[in-house]
Amino acid sequence: MAEFTALSALLNHGFDTVIDVRSPAEFAEDHLPGAINLPALSNDQRAEVGTIHKQVSPFKARKIGAALVARNVADHLTGPLAEKPGAWRPLVYCWRGGQRSGSFASILTQIGWRAETIKGGYMTYRRLVFGMLYDTPMPHRIVLLDGNTGTAKTDILQRLSARDLQVLDLEGMAGHRGSLLGATAAGQPAQKGFESQLAAAITALDPDKITVVEAESSKIGQINLPKQIWAAMTTAPRLVIDAPLQARAAYLTQAYSDVISDPAELKKRLNPLRNLRSHAVVDGWISLLDQGDMEGLATALMRDHYDPAYTRSRRIDSRAMLGEVAVETLDPIGQDKAADDIAKRLKQL
Repeated sequence: MAEFTALSALLNHGFDTVIDVRSPAEFAEDHLPGAINLPALSNDQRAEVGTIHKQVSPFKARKIGAALVARNVADHLTGPLAEKPGAWRPLVYCWRGGQRSGSFASILTQIGWRAETIKGGYMTYRRLVFGMLYDTPMPHRIVLLDGNTGTAKTDILQRLSARDLQVLDLEGMAGHRGSLLGATAAGQPAQKGFESQLAAAITALDPDKITVVEAESSKIGQINLPKQIWAAMTTAPRLVIDAPLQARAAYLTQAYSDVISDPAELKKRLNPLRNLRSHAVVDGWISLLDQGDMEGLATALMRDHYDPAYTRSRRIDSRAMLGEVAVETLDPIGQDKAADDIAKRLKQL
């Protein structure tokens, strides 16, 4: 049984494969990065065994559960594990490191593979993730990439990564573009799944180097930013991207092409703003949408909604400003220019 007391040690476990033997539903919510799911019990089987445990007896449940696990492991051995060599070293875990992972690993060991289980199972991993994100202050030097809506912050963030700067892409991990219209077709991960991605990304960072993070609110879609990352962001200095409204509108039209391709859905997302921006303003947006004037719609949304909100928040923002980065366009050339300028400034800090 392998015991881990630090998240970095668990993420750098050294085994060939990590096998999560929990049910598919448990795995879908969250799992160790890189783990594969070979369920000891399916969703329905797990529910069945749990019902028998409560309503009949623990002994009966264990007996039925053992038979189901044996059949499922047999299927995995003749399926996904059929071609594994004799030197293969798997690391196996379940919810608490108990019966499911123990039974699975025991069979693998009897075959001759050097299988081990994680002491405490998924709960050990989850405690380490929670401790990093909620209990331990971040030691990293964070700089926020800020700017009005449509200033291509996410794309520029990726360009900074290509310029040998550390970045944390919170919107990428959250599966959301961070605005009213930011939902994507793929949807968002569960909160725990997001936290797993974030903890792994933070573990890989060098705390002695600056880490660039896009300025966000404390919530991205349905995902809440954990306490310690949000605490670090609220005190981090900002670099602000400034671009003309016309350039921002052109960028948004391209970046949100998936949203504007479904006018009916877009109208549904705009209608809740009637109580905030008035019926007349929202009717004006919808008229532009009906005319197919997408750049006009993007311009109106920024002028009437996003920019005023940003201006209000900036008035009460006490975080230090490192300066502004002005660009005339937000096409790939303009984004490269902004990234070059930002990289130059940050490497001088």
